[in-house]
Amino acid sequence: MFIVMLRINKANTGKNTKPAKDVGKFYNQTTEKFLEVYGEIIQAFRTNNVEEYLEYTAKNMRLKEKMHVLDAGCGVAGPAVFFAKQIPNLKLTALSISKVQIEKAKVKIAAAGLENSIEAIEGDFHQVSSIFKKAQFDRAYFLESYGHSGDKEKLLHEIWEVLKPGGMVYIKDLFEREVEDEWEQHYIRKICDDINESYQYHIGTLYETLSILRKKGYIVHYVKIPEVKIGDFEHLSISNEFQNLFNIGKIDSWDGYVFPIDFFEILAEKPVQLSEKDKHLYFMNKS
Repeated sequence: MFIVMLRINKANTGKNTKPAKDVGKFYNQTTEKFLEVYGEIIQAFRTNNVEEYLEYTAKNMRLKEKMHVLDAGCGVAGPAVFFAKQIPNLKLTALSISKVQIEKAKVKIAAAGLENSIEAIEGDFHQVSSIFKKAQFDRAYFLESYGHSGDKEKLLHEIWEVLKPGGMVYIKDLFEREVEDEWEQHYIRKICDDINESYQYHIGTLYETLSILRKKGYIVHYVKIPEVKIGDFEHLSISNEFQNLFNIGKIDSWDGYVFPIDFFEILAEKPVQLSEKDKHLYFMNKS
């Protein structure tokens, strides 16, 4: 019994007690700092050519003309503006819980002349079924915003409600790295806890997210590490610069440091309804 309880205690349930409003408060206070270092694409996993990486992201999300897309945790709408410029007749709804970010997003959208293509809204992405109509979006995406959720089960269930049948959710984020050594894993969790505390984050496990998706009924199209050439990857140098400049989650020493996370891309679909006996033929029946 003791062993079973130990395993349960070590599991990451995907829930914490930090209210979502704390994420908004964090970004209200730090967005200017992020912009100073990251520019308008606030993502740690990126290439030296950020626009090239966004093109890769749009391809992996399978964005197409005339889609209605939810940017869940939009920052200052840097990616949304890029996608709207690249893909004709794309309609985007950019959602952030940070008032400061939405104010800046609206300025950026107006400056780009994209007010008819992008709407920026302040709100909690855990409440999207209350904010938007059911089955409204063809795509919903999280570009390193998913990890801010302290209740990933609720979040993915909410996204399900606002996706059209056949619509897809794309997640690109960091997940707790797994190793065989128990003590090293303990150290990894400690570093993840430090990141969570510094960035109002909640780093989850890959299996937790896949389990939520599959239990809800999503069809998982792929799970993979981002396909980036080593020479193009920024190697988190920009994140280290941010930490050192503003002393947020600063790494004081690299001696004995264990890299705590892996980045993954996930694409999952809310399927068109099929009978139970036909579910195993789902992909064969798609046109």
